[in-house]
Amino acid sequence: MQQALRHKKVIVMLRDQIQEIINAAVEAAKNAGQLPDVPIAAPSIERPKQAEHGDFSTNIALVTAAAVKQATGEKANPRQIAQAIVGHIPVDGLIGAVELAGPGFINIRLSEGWLQQQVPVIIHAGAELGRIQRGAGQKWQVEYVSANPTGPLHYGGARNAVLGDTLANVLDAAGYTVQREFYVNDAGNQFDLFVQSLYARYLQLHDQAAELPEGGYQGEYMLDYARQVQAEVGDGLVSLPRNEALRALRAKGRAIVLADLQAELGLIGVHFDRWFSEQSLYDEGLVEQVLSDLAEKGHIGEWDGARWFRASNFPKNDKDEVVVRTNGMPTYFASDIAYHYDKFVRRGFDRVVNIWAVDHQGHVPRMGAIMAALGLDPERLVIVLYGLVKLMR
Repeated sequence: MQQALRHKKVIVMLRDQIQEIINAAVEAAKNAGQLPDVPIAAPSIERPKQAEHGDFSTNIALVTAAAVKQATGEKANPRQIAQAIVGHIPVDGLIGAVELAGPGFINIRLSEGWLQQQVPVIIHAGAELGRIQRGAGQKWQVEYVSANPTGPLHYGGARNAVLGDTLANVLDAAGYTVQREFYVNDAGNQFDLFVQSLYARYLQLHDQAAELPEGGYQGEYMLDYARQVQAEVGDGLVSLPRNEALRALRAKGRAIVLADLQAELGLIGVHFDRWFSEQSLYDEGLVEQVLSDLAEKGHIGEWDGARWFRASNFPKNDKDEVVVRTNGMPTYFASDIAYHYDKFVRRGFDRVVNIWAVDHQGHVPRMGAIMAALGLDPERLVIVLYGLVKLMR
């Protein structure tokens, strides 16, 4: 265990160790009278873009030359400074070779012996390898996939899942407290069409005349879902009035699809901490509460028979957005406002990351306006956009 912890420190602090060695070499050169005793800024320790330039490279000679000129007014030769420093860099233990390059860069190669010694330590460290505490004490949320609960996962959703889950894993390894969330869009028109389609397929299984709604879901999977409902309730929904049957099917259909999604995502190792229902925002009255609060602050207005969010009052937005239509139905934008209020104000995340396909890029400035209207720093909301992929047969 102690060996694993030592290696963890080496992995995290390797660049710092090299910088300490360089700093010690500079002091040694000063003590030997090879460099003037002037204050020197911390050098950069970088990984070269080309492997033949070594494992690390430092600009310490250039930094020192600039410090000498500032302190004495005399011009110093960076390459001569580099030669003085290199003479005091030990080439045993961590560092195996040091080379001069260009006008005064120092290229560093790690010792092969030291690298070989790390193999058993890495194996012993296991899953703890590379974990750091950069994000300790910070609570982040990554929200991804968030597909409409209307059918099996498609390739776009799987692409989103891999990107989001990988980012969440990286943040977790960096010490952040990370919540992985799937936003279930179960309050909009698409979910209504799904429930109506499921009802039609269910009735058809019981030899009832039923047409799919216009714009409904026609995939074979809808028959599979209908059979699952039939296996659970038999013909119990056939005799119910349509509205009662649809209400009953909302919960059953949602549960079937989410179980399907959980199983599919589980095949690629993606699991969520929370599946957040959009409908819950309306059931709790949060959407209306937040819209009312924004209206009191002057961010919501009413004209043309609808309620609007005054997005044009905020940077990068040139038009206002409808939050409640003329028929009294809220838009998805109204849900987004309440949802992000819930994330930041009620649940207290320090930062939220949303993973979106690039076709949602027009929505990004509006989200910044939402944050500002809620009195939140827009920088706390990070939206990662990824490109679309077309699969060709």
